[in-house]
Amino acid sequence: MTDNQNKPRDYDAVLGGQSPLPVDGVVLGGIEGVKRCLSNPVTQVRIAALSEALKYGDAGLDVLIQGLQDKSRLVQRFAYRLLKPRVEAQVIQALQIYKPWDLEERIDKYYVYKATQFANRQVVDFNPNISIIKPVNKAYSFRCGDYEYYDYDENLPSQLGRLVQETNEENLPSQLSRLLQEPNADKLEALVFGLWAQPYESDSSSIVQALVDAKQRLTNLKAVFIGNIAPDECEISWIQQSDTSPILQAYPKLEILQVRGGDGLQFSPPIRHDRLKALIVETGGLSRDTVAQICQMNLRALEHLELWFGSEDYGGNCWIEDIHPILFEEKFPNLTYLGLRNSQFTDEIVSVIVSSPVIDYISVLDLSMGTLSDAGAEELLNCSAINNLDILNISENFLSQAMIEKFSELDVRVLANNQKKEDNVSYIHSRYCSVSE
Repeated sequence: MTDNQNKPRDYDAVLGGQSPLPVDGVVLGGIEGVKRCLSNPVTQVRIAALSEALKYGDAGLDVLIQGLQDKSRLVQRFAYRLLKPRVEAQVIQALQIYKPWDLEERIDKYYVYKATQFANRQVVDFNPNISIIKPVNKAYSFRCGDYEYYDYDENLPSQLGRLVQETNEENLPSQLSRLLQEPNADKLEALVFGLWAQPYESDSSSIVQALVDAKQRLTNLKAVFIGNIAPDECEISWIQQSDTSPILQAYPKLEILQVRGGDGLQFSPPIRHDRLKALIVETGGLSRDTVAQICQMNLRALEHLELWFGSEDYGGNCWIEDIHPILFEEKFPNLTYLGLRNSQFTDEIVSVIVSSPVIDYISVLDLSMGTLSDAGAEELLNCSAINNLDILNISENFLSQAMIEKFSELDVRVLANNQKKEDNVSYIHSRYCSVSE
């Protein structure tokens, strides 16, 4: 550029220091003034600075790329929207690195009966006859019943093998005990607990206790999934869970906790955890008492909160007032993803969330697998804050094709696959959540 980028122009803003309003600031102008504003603690001041950045050519692009790393997700998303239409090589490279949120496995598939991916890691069945291989890149799984593994022939240079299926009747705590004898156990980062003996009669408390007892050995554990059980093994509403809060207390480095099954599930308060980034609760019926306990948890690092509410016929007695603390009290200020899924009251959720402060700072709103109607969807469309999202997931609801086409006009990645049809029973239109029994 031929002109001086630091010379104030007619459209340059008055840039203050630490005040949200430039009452006693100085007129800095130019690209240096924009850069100065990016250190301001007030989010809106940093956003205003980014809005000026494109006026300064390549130097402004560099500032916007820097905005992708801002501590505020709102600032990150604003920078992202400004950069998205650009074709410069450095912008394309920066946008490839930018992620609105980490656990994309939660979007790509809905109800995964037996997870093959967990915490961005491949799930592999633990076989006591084979040593742990690459513990950092795998999520080792335990289950009673059938499991598969490859039996490799070490004498063959190509490592050819055969698929072996075996049945393991050993209980899960015993399987975990055998894993702890492996020399690489202290490097394990993720564990998955599948079918245990009669999960419809015995709860998960023995698994929770076994994990607590193993805390001195599993010093690098970051992710735990309890209940990776398929419907043909045990229906989701039959799975007996227990108080899982001792796991959070035993593992201060834990980042992801996923639980399937709501019957008996508790998070005994008060709980504080400084590292947990994702809490995923999949149920066919979620108790309002469990939701109240979640709302009382102090999880300042939480970025991903996913709740499956389920059906009132299977213990799902939550209603919109039970999630008010999440929507209006900023209980989890670092949320990036909010999943209020598998709900019988999705329209009511929408009516409240459109006026909630949470919509201003999350990147992903996931309302899939629920009962969203065209009327509820219209409320979403009329909410300007929806355009601040990166991803809106409204798949597996009850939307018409005409309504879905309206959402395609948003500057947001909208997922609206596999819409359901209302059941007509005795002239009553019935909408239902996707997963209940």
